[in-house]
Amino acid sequence: METRKRFIVTGMQGSGKTTFCQVLIHQAKKAGWRIGGVLSPPVFEGDEKVGIDIVDLSTNQRKRLAKLREEGGEGPQTIRWTFNEDALTWGNAVLGSVSSCDLLIVDELGPLEFERAEGWLNGFSAVDTGEYKFAVIVVRPQLVEQALEKWPEARVVEISHPDQASGLAEKTLLNN
Repeated sequence: METRKRFIVTGMQGSGKTTFCQVLIHQAKKAGWRIGGVLSPPVFEGDEKVGIDIVDLSTNQRKRLAKLREEGGEGPQTIRWTFNEDALTWGNAVLGSVSSCDLLIVDELGPLEFERAEGWLNGFSAVDTGEYKFAVIVVRPQLVEQALEKWPEARVVEISHPDQASGLAEKTLLNN
């Protein structure tokens, strides 16, 4: 496989990180690329984000990953979310089974993985040892430094607004 290129995609909540990944996936599918990994699209009720799904990019199978945090909720929690342990385990298995692909997406490695060593730890292995042309690792801004310690050669793509996500995604693949 050719030299791997890694991109760390970052931005605040709602900035367009997942939209960026969706545009890359669309471009890759049009080019006939093999795609692996996971996407975490938001779930909305009206204008309110109430959950997060997980999509296996090789099969398009989808599960509910997280819902808004409730006191006493079961499963791993962050400040805002309660995670479905079964979906976390499934997503980790998906990432652990990624084989050779052209585009690897890990949306996202967050506080569970970087700070607690929980969640999608196979995402780290998929990026470290997987065979791919391009890997896109989504992280929050406060975790970019830790991501760069793991992957110092990675290019950081910062998204500040959803309107710029599509244009940045197109430039990312076209220029590499």
